[in-house]
Amino acid sequence: MSLKNIKIGFALTGSFCTFEKTIEQMENLVKLGAEVIPIMSYNSYNLDTKFGKASDHIDKIKQITGKDIIHTIQEAEPIGPKKMTDIMLICPCSGNTIAKLANGITDTPVAMATKSHLRNQRPVVIGISTNDALSGSAENIGKLLNRRHYYFVPFRQDNPITKPTSLVFDSKMIIETIEKALEAEQIQPIIL
Repeated sequence: MSLKNIKIGFALTGSFCTFEKTIEQMENLVKLGAEVIPIMSYNSYNLDTKFGKASDHIDKIKQITGKDIIHTIQEAEPIGPKKMTDIMLICPCSGNTIAKLANGITDTPVAMATKSHLRNQRPVVIGISTNDALSGSAENIGKLLNRRHYYFVPFRQDNPITKPTSLVFDSKMIIETIEKALEAEQIQPIIL
């Protein structure tokens, strides 16, 4: 499937350790001809971490996409009514954001962007990255796995020895997952 001219809402949440590989895939999507609309959570847009300065991530994303980043609830709300996106990718998707999506909480730009996008019954792809996926977030992940229009980038345990409940998406599978989700199909296997 060609991604040329496909409008992809690309939302990043606060799993900062995966930003480098996530932004690399954003660049690959643009090279394939997709129109990438960047969206960032409050924390991903504002926090400097040991994985980089927020301003550096913002500059790189703007350079790749050629667009300003949606980073407020007010900016995210029109996504659905204006049919701005064909598909929404939340990558990395933190346990906090998964909980909000699973329980209908719309108090962040990413949650609002997703809610607004879903009003058009279009696919949402989740690139999970959270240290509590096999504990506190497991119930919410299960809810989304069983909900229409949600698809998951295949994932694996991050580090089963030092982080036994952590899961992380496989960045090399993002593009293929998007292609399948656009055909209303979950890529398999989902657990690597």
